[in-house]
Amino acid sequence: MEKSSICKQESTSICKVSAEFLSYATRDSLNMSHPLTESFTLLSNDSQRIFIRLYTRKGPWFRMSSISYPEIMDVHKAVKELDEKGYMCSMEEAHQLSESDVSDILNILSVSELREIWRMLEKSCGRGMKKQDLVSSLVSTYADGLCPGLSIMIMNRTGSCVRISSKAESLIWRTERLFFLNGEQDLSSFLLVDMGKVKYPTYNCILSESVFSNRRDLLSYEEAIEVAQIMDEALGANRTDTVLRCIKIAESHISAALPIQYLTSESVITIRHLFTASWVYSKVVILGISFLEQERRYRDAIDLLKWLLNCFTCDVRRGYWTLRLSVDLEHLGYTEESLQVAENGLLDPWVRAGSRMALQRRVVRLGKPPRRWKVPSFSRSAMRKIPEVYVQGRPINSDLGAKSRFYNEEGEQCGVEELALYYYAGEGGGWQGVHTESGIWLTIFGLLMWDVIFADVPNVFYTRFQNAPLDLGTDSFYSVRKSSIESHLRKIRDGMAEECLIKSWETHNGTACRGVNWDRHTLHELRAAVTCVGGHCLASLCELLTQDYRSWSSGMPDLLLWRFNGEYSGEAKLVEVKGPRDRLSEQQRAWLLLLMDCGFVVEVCKVKPL
Repeated sequence: MEKSSICKQESTSICKVSAEFLSYATRDSLNMSHPLTESFTLLSNDSQRIFIRLYTRKGPWFRMSSISYPEIMDVHKAVKELDEKGYMCSMEEAHQLSESDVSDILNILSVSELREIWRMLEKSCGRGMKKQDLVSSLVSTYADGLCPGLSIMIMNRTGSCVRISSKAESLIWRTERLFFLNGEQDLSSFLLVDMGKVKYPTYNCILSESVFSNRRDLLSYEEAIEVAQIMDEALGANRTDTVLRCIKIAESHISAALPIQYLTSESVITIRHLFTASWVYSKVVILGISFLEQERRYRDAIDLLKWLLNCFTCDVRRGYWTLRLSVDLEHLGYTEESLQVAENGLLDPWVRAGSRMALQRRVVRLGKPPRRWKVPSFSRSAMRKIPEVYVQGRPINSDLGAKSRFYNEEGEQCGVEELALYYYAGEGGGWQGVHTESGIWLTIFGLLMWDVIFADVPNVFYTRFQNAPLDLGTDSFYSVRKSSIESHLRKIRDGMAEECLIKSWETHNGTACRGVNWDRHTLHELRAAVTCVGGHCLASLCELLTQDYRSWSSGMPDLLLWRFNGEYSGEAKLVEVKGPRDRLSEQQRAWLLLLMDCGFVVEVCKVKPL
């Protein structure tokens, strides 16, 4: 495509962005209207276009001399209008340069310009310094007041600069949050779709209720997100005081909201509870618990886990919390209480998947006589042995904590998974296979259940930019689509999986769908997997994912192997590979045992050094 055609297409896309997105921003369903959003559509086309252009670019500051787009007739006039209406701020004189803006302004200069300023300050030429080092040094010089003329030097090179105003930026951020209902997508999604870079599925948005009931709920949700962001930064910088403060804030807000939001079980199983401040704050507390466990502050972690279990009585995360509580109690030597927690957890209908199997194993291990005389009915199932094979390899490294690397028989370097694939292709039985973990299975699930995933269900699709319904991963996904799901599962069991897979691939190839990776696996690999695994096993796996996608969408075995016994039949094997210092996690063990129950052939391949 010629450059002029691309520019024209981008110009058309930008017009669509301003029309569609800002029309949403002016809706007053949550009483969130603002003069800025209401007046946006009254701006000239040039002003709307340049605003969207700059908002989707990395800033915050931009040189006026660098703003040039073929679809904008008069850049200076458009920027002036935006400045007058409060959408932009401009900086033209050195005296306007504040200390808080110095770093951002310096970053829009080139390395050669920064070095030129550096030389004018009678410093070294700075030739060996990287851009960020030059910026940091000049910021320090400015802050210390060692060069009063530095602001003039900077502005002489940048010329007039502009940025999106903080009010406009905050408003658009809020509208993005309302529109996309996540923190990952932004206005660039419009451009990517309209330019053909990304394609979303076709579905109907059937809306009868808003995600947020009122302005107060939205603002509380935004405040919770800010606390979560502070928590993430504190964990990355290992700032213990800030982490503990975020935990206290989260505890306080959850306690205050519980009487309103969590009085009945019905109030917490809807999609809307995922967009409450309490839900976000609960994630902050969970992160805090992991931090406390790493610091071996088990008493504090135990108190928080008990508090979470008491607050959120109907929550799919209860299994993980119960398991962590039992483990932490055992760390402190409270074996009887640890066992009691595990036993009570097995009576909880919200404890599922790997957490449930892990608790069963804990009950069997901790409940041996004389602590418990009665053998649990699930003891034989929970403690089943998983078949194992051993593969030897010549190690490259043996550093503690480093990922194991080996030489294969041809002298090539590889990881443990590649070494295992090499073994299975040869003396291990002539298997073909891929190192995939959950990837190939989520792709197969997405393709086989495409029509179910994107079926007409009210209040699960809010925009045309979703790769899955909002209720995927909740209990309601299965319950509201039960008849359709069972119909699809019957087709899979009856041997129609390959036909459905091919049709879905050809119809939707390249379309965004959660879990589906169009580039990682070829249609040939997917067809081979579906044929060799068989309809019964595939249907069982798909049923698990429809019932509890959140719990079962991770932790699958490393390798999928297959081999054909004829033109239309074959067999498959799932293999979890472990290096010399690795062992199965409870989630992995749960997957393997469950897959055995579903009819899959599974085994653990343990790689040992020669």
